[in-house]
Amino acid sequence: MDASFRHVADFGLLVVFSNSYSDAAHDAVLALDRRLSQDLPVGVTELVPAMVNLMVVFDPIQTDHATVQAAVEQRLNDLSSTSMDGKTCTVDVCYEGDFAPDLDAVAKATGLTRDAVINIHLSGEYPVLMFGFAPGYGYMGGVPDAIQLPRKLAAVPDRPAGSVMIAGAQCLVTTLVMPAGWYVIGRSPTPILTGVEDAPTLFGVGDCVRFNRISQAEFDTLSKATHHG
Repeated sequence: MDASFRHVADFGLLVVFSNSYSDAAHDAVLALDRRLSQDLPVGVTELVPAMVNLMVVFDPIQTDHATVQAAVEQRLNDLSSTSMDGKTCTVDVCYEGDFAPDLDAVAKATGLTRDAVINIHLSGEYPVLMFGFAPGYGYMGGVPDAIQLPRKLAAVPDRPAGSVMIAGAQCLVTTLVMPAGWYVIGRSPTPILTGVEDAPTLFGVGDCVRFNRISQAEFDTLSKATHHG
């Protein structure tokens, strides 16, 4: 897939595959990210994959835009051997009571029952597309068509950490108390932020998330174990 290049300050090269999201553009981002990770150009310090582009961060003392771009272009011609298989992670979610303040609204808007919305959400496989907005905020695709709704017109303040939210084709598990205009349909006790330097989040871009339904009693037990662990 063709790419364009944009210089970012004196330390970055943005590799752009498309101006709008597509599976092909995102697959190209993942393939280049993994190819560069396998054979990191001299001076490159970080790779930041997003939905349709990849930021290549480098040390301007060691290299420059032209050299990094040449290295990236070389690797773009050799993506066929790059493995695209990410891991699948399980995230627990409770859909009960106050944990799911928008579940009834989603059911009403889609003409479904609460249980149908839950079962459809559980049936999905959610690829992690990018991180953004806040630490550990993994934007996932894959929300089934039947429960897709546009974002709310206004954000709701103080959504708790662990909120499982949907908007359009995307799903997100929050890691902080923050406002959000997405529909909160459950809450998860599964820690997304690991505290491990080499793997700071439970999942990475290119991985896939499956949700596992738990009861409120199970949520309380898992939450206590996490906080005391």
